[in-house]
Amino acid sequence: MRWLDLVRFALASVLAARLRSALTVLGILVGIAAVVLLTAIGEGVRVFVLGEFTQFGTNLLAVVPGKTNTFGTSGATISTVRPLRLDDAEALAHIDAVVGVVPVVQGNASVEFEGSARRTIVLGVGAAVPQVWNMRVGVGRFLPADDFRSARAFVVLGAKMRSELFGDVNPLGKRVRIGGDRYRVVGVMEPKGQMLGFDLDDTVYVPIGKALEMFDRESLMEIDVAYQPGVAAATIEGQVKRLMLARHGFEDFTVITQDKMLEVLDKVLSVLTLGVAALGGISLVVGGVGILTIMTIAITERTAEIGLLRAIGARRAHVLRLFLVEAALLGSLGGVGGIAVAAGIVAGVGWLIPGLPVEIAGHYLALALVLALGIGLAAGIVPALRAAAMQPLEALRAE
Repeated sequence: MRWLDLVRFALASVLAARLRSALTVLGILVGIAAVVLLTAIGEGVRVFVLGEFTQFGTNLLAVVPGKTNTFGTSGATISTVRPLRLDDAEALAHIDAVVGVVPVVQGNASVEFEGSARRTIVLGVGAAVPQVWNMRVGVGRFLPADDFRSARAFVVLGAKMRSELFGDVNPLGKRVRIGGDRYRVVGVMEPKGQMLGFDLDDTVYVPIGKALEMFDRESLMEIDVAYQPGVAAATIEGQVKRLMLARHGFEDFTVITQDKMLEVLDKVLSVLTLGVAALGGISLVVGGVGILTIMTIAITERTAEIGLLRAIGARRAHVLRLFLVEAALLGSLGGVGGIAVAAGIVAGVGWLIPGLPVEIAGHYLALALVLALGIGLAAGIVPALRAAAMQPLEALRAE
């Protein structure tokens, strides 16, 4: 018996019992739809989070104080760790492949203008923020490239901060009070949106030297370094480490490259997506049990048919293949239907709620189809073996 004949025979059997076949397919359909929808949510979250981190560019690394792993030395040695200073930022700026360096200090302060006040995040930074953080100035200009230690009292407002304090009034040249000192507004940033709950538009940017004074700090929280496109992250990481080791004497700092951070995030979020898919797979197990039950009932009802097939020369292998093809066909139909239903729901959700991160990944669709086919075959093995084991005369006599 040719495979094409097996498929035709199995299809005819499925169509002969339409209601029973539809109910069987429905179990797999619901399971596959659940898996595809849950993985679409997980994949959408993964893409969204990675997009949030890459909106500042990909040729970035950060130097933060302290070592992420233990030294295995005494507490007296740990206490000698040198903090990050402005001198470190200035030295990093002289590396050949570096295009910009931003020393960072963050704090919280009240910003006041003519009786209006708003407490917000104050970022102490350098003049290279537009280049390093891939941000644009909407009105005016960013902080000038003054010496870190003697910078003028200028401030750049986030887009939301500008609208909250000034409304329709042009803020350029106006003076605001931040942390007890007066600053002149020289620019307003273009809207940037939120990053993982942090509103980048509800901020103000002041010179790093002024921020250190404002928050009574001597050390930096972080130094962000942007390097030329095409330069390997490992190369620039090695240069930064060598320079910092030469300045500090030992590795009391951590270099975090954008590539490493994105790689770790991608792994974590991919595992999350697979975990969510596994939860949806529970309904697939229910669908598999449905195929097993229906196939077992079908074999009982078709005992005479099996006996007749054996009597006219069909071998056990032919009967086994016939029922396996039928089970695989039911699973495949459920898989295709589930994907179609899930795709329709995702499209509808994307149209109704554009901001919801939902995205169907092609490899998960392929996996869903293979899974549906596999569950159909697995559920059909026992009934198919039972059918193949029937003796022709006994099957006909039982009828």
